[in-house]
Amino acid sequence: MQYYEIICSSCKQKFKVYEGSQRYRRFKEKTNKIFRCESCDSKIRMDAIKNFLSTHS
Repeated sequence: MQYYEIICSSCKQKFKVYEGSQRYRRFKEKTNKIFRCESCDSKIRMDAIKNFLSTHS
């Protein structure tokens, strides 16, 4: 299976993007210049949800 090793724009660690995944397709199409690992992506998403809920309560 093909993959690319990409450096996370948040934590600067290498992670693999495997063929067939949405991230792989985005990387190949270069639609997004910023790539984050799953861990950083989840953390940012959860922080955004918490921030949204705290401001709209």
